[in-house]
Amino acid sequence: MNKNSKIYVAGHRGLVGGAIFRNLQSQGYDNIITRTSKELDLKNQLETARFFEESKPEYVFLAAAKVGGIIANNTYRGEFIYDNILIQSNIIHNAYKNSVKKLLFLGSTCIYPKMAPQPMPENALLTGELEYTNEPYAIAKIAGIKMCESYNLQYGTNFISAMPTNLYGPGDNFDLNKSHVLPAMIRKIYLAKLLTQKKYDTIRKDLGVSTDVQARQILDEHGICAKKITLWGSGNPFREFLWSEDLAEATVFLMKNVDFSDLSKDMREVRNTHINIGSGLDLSIRELAHLVKEVIGYTGDILFDETKPDGTPKKLTDVTKIHDLGWRHKVELREGIEMLFQAYIGTDKN
Repeated sequence: MNKNSKIYVAGHRGLVGGAIFRNLQSQGYDNIITRTSKELDLKNQLETARFFEESKPEYVFLAAAKVGGIIANNTYRGEFIYDNILIQSNIIHNAYKNSVKKLLFLGSTCIYPKMAPQPMPENALLTGELEYTNEPYAIAKIAGIKMCESYNLQYGTNFISAMPTNLYGPGDNFDLNKSHVLPAMIRKIYLAKLLTQKKYDTIRKDLGVSTDVQARQILDEHGICAKKITLWGSGNPFREFLWSEDLAEATVFLMKNVDFSDLSKDMREVRNTHINIGSGLDLSIRELAHLVKEVIGYTGDILFDETKPDGTPKKLTDVTKIHDLGWRHKVELREGIEMLFQAYIGTDKN
């Protein structure tokens, strides 16, 4: 991949795609193709085909996807499987038809069985039952891995897949209903701190409402009080987190240095050529909540609603493969939480 190579970043406005776009720019790649969802509907087969025929990208980062936290995954099950299968299928197929030199497909470690061995190695894929709450999304991502492998075997393409752990970072989604666990936790604890400080103007501004009654209704709905905050689940599951800018560095590293042939050589049956990307470190949701509480400076109690689902008990990635290839993460969790919190509050929210 040269500095003037034509590179398409699908999903450049999302958490992952945005980080990849910025990383490429910082390294001097100046021929990056992007399209917003309004400019190009990747679920539309004809639109996607026309885009590839006209743009002729040489390299593709497939970061476009419908994503969300446990509530969104479990609520919009049909959308998560339908939208993701359409998006990735259209891109992968048209990358093949237009002779793309290399494609990197991004999935998620939710592809692994609910009771996978810990840490989860790549060969744990399809060895057990998936976590129910995100099963549709996981199946879509597994299909993407297998589509890349199958096209490589039948058509000689060079499509590789990377499975990042839980991500957080610049451009994250802080929606109280649809976001992932860490940004949602940061926002809830921040709002609880504002309550202790009686900063009602800031609370209304954060929630986008005009009255205290409206604000109180939203806060109550999400278990946010001045003296305590209630979070979903037992707090016992363990999770691993990776700063999105670290992930972007890893994906560009893989695009530049690793081919499908490197991942499939000496295999009698080509399976599990995808690569885990993570920190290799985890902590419990309870420990995470108290770390966020400490960073934000909230003095109230953290409670857990055990009637709500926990998801997979533990999801720690085995990062041996990517370490052996020569990449390791840089940003540790506390530093990342501090940066994400500062990015969220901004100067206009203080």
